[in-house]
Amino acid sequence: MDDGATGVVRARIPADVDTPDRVLFGLTARQVAVLVAVAAPAYGAWRALQGRVPDTMLIAATAPVAAVAVALAVGRRDGIGLDAWLTAAVQHLRQPRRLAPAADSPTDGAAPALGTRGPSPLRLPVEGIDADGVIDTGGSAVAVVAATTVNTGLLAGAEQAALVATCARWLNSLTGPVQVVVSARRFDLGAHALRAITRAERLPSPILRDTAHAHASFLLDLAEDRDPVSRAVTITCTAPAGAAQEAGRRASRTVQALTALGVRAAVLDGAAVTALLAASVDPYAPADAGWPRTPPDAVVTGPAMAEGTW
Repeated sequence: MDDGATGVVRARIPADVDTPDRVLFGLTARQVAVLVAVAAPAYGAWRALQGRVPDTMLIAATAPVAAVAVALAVGRRDGIGLDAWLTAAVQHLRQPRRLAPAADSPTDGAAPALGTRGPSPLRLPVEGIDADGVIDTGGSAVAVVAATTVNTGLLAGAEQAALVATCARWLNSLTGPVQVVVSARRFDLGAHALRAITRAERLPSPILRDTAHAHASFLLDLAEDRDPVSRAVTITCTAPAGAAQEAGRRASRTVQALTALGVRAAVLDGAAVTALLAASVDPYAPADAGWPRTPPDAVVTGPAMAEGTW
């Protein structure tokens, strides 16, 4: 809401939107399932052995089991349930310690025993990138939008309220999963200097060419003395598997909504998405995400050669 006296925009956001629903005695469905899975066989064993085995021995045998069940149900570690944490730990220990990118890597496909370090094929989450920049993850189609930020501190209270309302309309219009990532990454001034030199050769004026070369030299000198970083904002719009056009339409609608906020946004094509992913997995690469790269399935061609030239 807009506080007219101070000009401060306030928006109420629930802090428990991800909290699971309580279904019984303040417990979630997962917690109830864990307790029932342990309590049912324990109760059956108690009824079968009662009268044949002293009660003290039954209590001594079932008390540790009940304690472990309660710990698994209500305990938490690193923000997740203790049962999910232990399951992830066991899966991690059973995974090979070496991953090979080749599809025909030497592995028998069976899960190795605990403590082994056998090789296994490296399964990347991206199976393909088309020319329009839609990523095929195997289970969904993803389009990526690159956007800038807006400094709301320079706006009045009414203008801030209008921005919040516009952003809320975009969020309410979403029909699929959307991920917004704001990251600080290394800013490669060398790539920008190379781009300035390349474009300078096409300038008609010698003065402009000299200015571009001087600016490129300044960027290179700055890169030697500093390690600049930039803020990158990317928004991924997800659609069902095989619906590449729908993912592109959702990304286009996102661009339109962000443009109304005064944000410069664009849907990334295949070359830009390839560069973005390459920069994400290798932040110290010599080229930044703004330098387009050839997608893996694109055909690279060169200039025509004269006949008889090899």
